[in-house]
Amino acid sequence: MLRLRGDWRLGDELPAPESLLAGRPQPKGALRIDGTGLGRWDSSLVILLLRLFAYCHEQKITVDSDGLPDGLQRLLRLARAVPVARDRRRPQRRGALLVRIGEVTIELHRTWRDGLAFLGESVLCCGNLLRGRPRFRRQDLFELLEDCGAQSLPIVTLISTLVGMILAFVGAVQLRVFGADIFVADLVGLGMAREMAAMMTAIIMAGRTGAAFAAQLGTMQVNDEIDALRTMGIPPMDFLVAPRLLALTLMLPLLSIYSMFMGILGGGLVSAGMLDIGLTPFFLRIQENVGLEHFLIGGIKAVIFGYIVAFSGCLRGMQCGRSAQAVGQATTSAVVTAIVLIVVADAVITILCQVLGV
Repeated sequence: MLRLRGDWRLGDELPAPESLLAGRPQPKGALRIDGTGLGRWDSSLVILLLRLFAYCHEQKITVDSDGLPDGLQRLLRLARAVPVARDRRRPQRRGALLVRIGEVTIELHRTWRDGLAFLGESVLCCGNLLRGRPRFRRQDLFELLEDCGAQSLPIVTLISTLVGMILAFVGAVQLRVFGADIFVADLVGLGMAREMAAMMTAIIMAGRTGAAFAAQLGTMQVNDEIDALRTMGIPPMDFLVAPRLLALTLMLPLLSIYSMFMGILGGGLVSAGMLDIGLTPFFLRIQENVGLEHFLIGGIKAVIFGYIVAFSGCLRGMQCGRSAQAVGQATTSAVVTAIVLIVVADAVITILCQVLGV
């Protein structure tokens, strides 16, 4: 007979199971526990009894716990019902090299297949928009336009101004050696118009809005909201993806034009401070030597980048799993995918412009 008395609370030192059985007469192979004298107890008593049961099992001693309170017995049954998965976090062994290559190849094929299928569905959604048959709420589109546009102005202003100042500073360090200070205006104007404004704005929106799209759609996947839309006969591509594609594709060119101006203004401030070139000569130099076609190329890039950012965010969000960890992975993957596609698209467009002589 083992009698438990008094309080058993967290913070008290738990005795070892061997010490509880030491020197106590009991029938061979049997142990009865009496808990009628128990006071206050919590999970520390449950832990002690589980250790005692494990020790008695090793010693082949039968335990009779009917003398314990009913609540304690229920907790013990619940704790012993699900065994601990000891190998749950055991690292998996890596397979052979050919096996790993095959797995990577299959995963790449699955990624490209899913991406092309999603691209086709998004093109069909755009076709519905062009035919004047949108299947989403106008209020949702207006809210997305505000989120992608007006609410993005502060971060775009900061980054664009700093990028223009950096371009002017780097150019000034080299050009002032040759007495060609005025050419800083050409460097800043061409750099912001053709490349930096559209690319930096797209990267900013990939980290801000593209990740938000992936998180929103991923959370809807976890909460079964997308399945509910399908059950009600509402295509998620038309109702959720189409307004996001349209909003970001429309707003990124406008943000890019604003970024061009802020970058040129930042370069002008550096030129006025370091090279003693006033803002008026700086802007006149840009007006004379940076043609409208350069700003047009930047605008075309911005349209393509906007679609890429929205496409990447929606794709990863729709592919999200059914857990919180999957939402985080989808968000990270959306940003990485968008940035990679932006750089690749910019390289392709730059090569085409070089070939066409634009």
